[in-house]
Amino acid sequence: MTLHRVHGLAGGAKLVTAAMPERLSASLVFMFGGGSRLEDERHAGVSHFIEHLFFKGTQRRPTSKEIADAIEGIGGFINASTDKELTAYWTRVPAERLELGLDVLIDIVSNSKLAPADVERERTVILEELRMYQDQPQEYVQNLFEEIMWPDHPLGRDIAGTEESIARLTRDDILEYASAHYRLPNLVIGAAGAMEETEILGLVANSLRLPAEPNGQVVAQPPSELKEPRVLLRRRRTEQAHICLGVRAFNYVHPDRYALDLMNTVLGEGMSSRLFLNIRERLGLAYDVHSFTQKHRDTGMLGVYLGVDPKNAAGAVRAVIAEMDKLCDQELTEEELGRAKEFTKGRLRLELESTNGVSFWLAYQELLMGSIKTIDEEVALVDVVSAADIRRVASEVLRTPMQMAVIGPFAKDAPFRAAVGA
Repeated sequence: MTLHRVHGLAGGAKLVTAAMPERLSASLVFMFGGGSRLEDERHAGVSHFIEHLFFKGTQRRPTSKEIADAIEGIGGFINASTDKELTAYWTRVPAERLELGLDVLIDIVSNSKLAPADVERERTVILEELRMYQDQPQEYVQNLFEEIMWPDHPLGRDIAGTEESIARLTRDDILEYASAHYRLPNLVIGAAGAMEETEILGLVANSLRLPAEPNGQVVAQPPSELKEPRVLLRRRRTEQAHICLGVRAFNYVHPDRYALDLMNTVLGEGMSSRLFLNIRERLGLAYDVHSFTQKHRDTGMLGVYLGVDPKNAAGAVRAVIAEMDKLCDQELTEEELGRAKEFTKGRLRLELESTNGVSFWLAYQELLMGSIKTIDEEVALVDVVSAADIRRVASEVLRTPMQMAVIGPFAKDAPFRAAVGA
């Protein structure tokens, strides 16, 4: 990957640049620390609400159409996302229009009108978004899984909030939260592509206008320990059962995170994974089965999703747990370990092929970890993981209390509780 540079800006923000002169595009991401984790229950969903509102109009571009036209009119892309611990606004534009892309992003995060009419209109949109996901069991079961994985904690809430919290958020609540979190010490800007680094540094330094004083925000308390396996069942007349099961795992700075990711690859990433080959191909129990990890500042999880015929649901869960047990009991072969490493390194390189991927990679590491690893450093840390490391991590992680969320036409949760030992 191209050499990156970190530039400190007045007021405490940072700009991380990676010149990629062979590209025809340039990408920018404005990444703010925070996200839904810092919200109390009364303000649940406010970060996501603000992200929506910032695209509704600014003092200079009063409508959402004018914001979109500025970028799409040159063939570019613009979007945003809210996560548990960050909110990101990004654009990818033809390289020669980078200054315009920067101007639009700064306008969005600095000059949003947050007009009362827009607040009410977007409130209705977000309420419909929440209801839409509840009507999509494959999506909704993920929210239920997070709820049972981090009970009574902001990490366990839907990023978009609840219908109750969105209905009661006032414009003053939104203005107060935006003022507290959209500040220079809380911002990292990632820039990658065909550009002159000194030019982009000068443009950012001269045009970025946000409060410079820290707001004293405190990261939410870590979640309490999970002491026993549990099952959360939502009875629905669905044709397919939707199941998420898993365990707590490592945070994003844990030294064993590379072994965890390789274990996850072996277990359920892609069509050559154990879950796909055994649960779908050999046993024919599920159409969609895969595993995933999620990492936060002080916690994380490893989960498995299953979409399965209800009559096969309990058997499929037992088959998944059997695959987890094998990872604890037997070391990987050198061939399987090597395949997992090549998969992981290849996916990383492909993600960093685009200017957008590089800008996110740089900003994410700088904002959340405080330092940036190059792709070569990441690859080296993957390469040193041994089969013994993966078995050790599997035994440490997979033999902790299993949590499960289920949506389907089930009157009782007893078969699922029995499967996880609850």
